[in-house]
Amino acid sequence: MKRIYASVLITNFNKEKFIKRTLNSCKNQNFKAKEVIIFDDCSTDNSLSVIKKFKNFKLIKNKKKMFNSGPLNQIYAISRLIKASKGEIIFLLDSDDEYKKDKISKICKLFKKNKKLNFIQDTPIDSLTKKKLFLKKRRSSYTVWPRFFPTSTIAVRKSYFKHFLKLVLPSKFPNLEIDARISIYTYLKNEFVFIKNSYTVYNTDSNGITSQYKKYRKKWWIKRMEAFNYMLYLSKKFKLDFKKGSDFYLTRFINFFLEPK
Repeated sequence: MKRIYASVLITNFNKEKFIKRTLNSCKNQNFKAKEVIIFDDCSTDNSLSVIKKFKNFKLIKNKKKMFNSGPLNQIYAISRLIKASKGEIIFLLDSDDEYKKDKISKICKLFKKNKKLNFIQDTPIDSLTKKKLFLKKRRSSYTVWPRFFPTSTIAVRKSYFKHFLKLVLPSKFPNLEIDARISIYTYLKNEFVFIKNSYTVYNTDSNGITSQYKKYRKKWWIKRMEAFNYMLYLSKKFKLDFKKGSDFYLTRFINFFLEPK
């Protein structure tokens, strides 16, 4: 039986317009020791029929949404996908994004070269402008609210990911996606690795979870506070260094007025 080294895990909900392009980007990878598993979270469009055309990919169909929250449904889906996966390295991919054909081979090479490497993110490319979307260099921006933090740029060693999933607290922080949570965790533990190489095309012409949080709008500030609270939780639980800066106090101040009285 062929050994599987990399598992590409895809969450899908009503992405009929993009899913074929996403799956083709996986099919065309120049890395053979891989598997692709898709979790469909009760889609009502035609995306399931598109997925079923990719015979070598595994499909998990959810019968009922578990939460009234996009981020929490995402965490549930990825937990299911992790259990079904066989690879040593986990690649996360949203169903409206794409991989360059050498992404898996390039990233796997880095994991094989450095056995202590647990987490890595590459620099996404904007699907419309074709320009790189660089993360801000400030400490707080890296961990709490980067300009872009697409799920699809993340690759994680499976053993590390399984340990992390025990810490995500799915019943709390309903606006905080898996990418923000694991990025915060790895950064606080000094295990966050970000490379400037671009192997991921991030779809900015989509209505995914992130699009629900327009910058400086109410939900954006609420989500930002959740991210800070998650940092506080982790820093206390694992005795990690986290110093509250002006960003924290500004966010808390604004959230005070957003909370229902």
